[in-house]
Amino acid sequence: MQPNPSKRDPYNGLTSLQPTLPSAAYWDADAYRRDLDAIWYRSWLMVCREVDIAEPLAFRTVRIGSQEIVVLRDETGALRAFHNTCRHRGSQLCQESAGRLKARLLTCPYHAWSYSLRGDLVRVPSKSLPEGFDKADYPLYRVALSVWRGLVFINLAEDPAGSAESSFDRASGDLSNWPLETLVTGHRLTKVMNCNWKIFWENFNECLHCPGVHKDLSRLVPIYGRGLMARHDDPEWARHADNDGPEFSGRLRAGAETWSRDGHVHGPVFSGLTPAERAAGQTYATSLPSMFIVGHIDYMRTVRLAPLGPEQTELTAEWLFAPDALGKTDIDNIVAFGTQVLEEDAAICEVNQKGLRSMRHQTGVLMPEEYDLHRFHDWLRGRHAAFKTPSADSAR
Repeated sequence: MQPNPSKRDPYNGLTSLQPTLPSAAYWDADAYRRDLDAIWYRSWLMVCREVDIAEPLAFRTVRIGSQEIVVLRDETGALRAFHNTCRHRGSQLCQESAGRLKARLLTCPYHAWSYSLRGDLVRVPSKSLPEGFDKADYPLYRVALSVWRGLVFINLAEDPAGSAESSFDRASGDLSNWPLETLVTGHRLTKVMNCNWKIFWENFNECLHCPGVHKDLSRLVPIYGRGLMARHDDPEWARHADNDGPEFSGRLRAGAETWSRDGHVHGPVFSGLTPAERAAGQTYATSLPSMFIVGHIDYMRTVRLAPLGPEQTELTAEWLFAPDALGKTDIDNIVAFGTQVLEEDAAICEVNQKGLRSMRHQTGVLMPEEYDLHRFHDWLRGRHAAFKTPSADSAR
């Protein structure tokens, strides 16, 4: 954020009347399947951290919509991802959510077809094989994998574009000064929210709800208490262009340093941050549709989403700290505040979901401060428009 913005800088807010998405976009089963096909099955999605599968033969299974994927580290240390499906008759290969393979093979529990950890079919126990059968024709279904700063992403498209790094919103903050790769998990929260995944992202992209829903957060970040997210959200921002106070700049309240119950740090501060990054108190980076990450001066947070159905979304949040900070940090003070904010968001998203079933409510209307919702809706429309070929999921 510019400390001394020009008087000619633009106002962020919407200046024309804009509708929301149709209500059915948040609960209709066909709309959900279209979201899966056009977005979730064609995007880079964060699934775990590299340290979660650090040792050779470690694996983790993840579910995206109706698709189940196994992510593993092979015997050479390389990360790989495959559909969790045997090429024989389609049986599930790995039944556990995480663990370590007992051998350097993936063996189907049904008929014992075995695959190397590179995905090649190496053993079929049948006493004879059909004429023309070649094991080389039946490898596991490979899934594209990309790593960004220790975070593992997959893409279910057969020929995906870009990489995990390219999936981040251009407006995302620069987190290069945070030591993300070396951090360890101090706490993990997993929660099923009874709302469509798009409702969570809409809530993330506005702060009109903050004064009423996030009272403690609004005290910590005073501009949120005004229902705004940035200086230029205020139609009269130019009157306060030279005021660098937290209620206008977006920084934490005077005397606060980080997101915690009391606003104070409770352990070592990252040494590589700039004065501006320390002063901001929070730096966000977003990769739609699956995650965002926040850098604070003493820890980082990742929040990951996975769609479970038209009206259910799984949220997984992790609080990450320097390895030598765990014994010196009051993690409870930090986690309690972040958990409170996420629980408040989840609860109000569920309230939003419940109201959308009204037969009279076909569409809503955006307010000027909800310009990022409009941008999100444009992103959704663009992804749907670009989708041409139905996936196997929609063909069933």
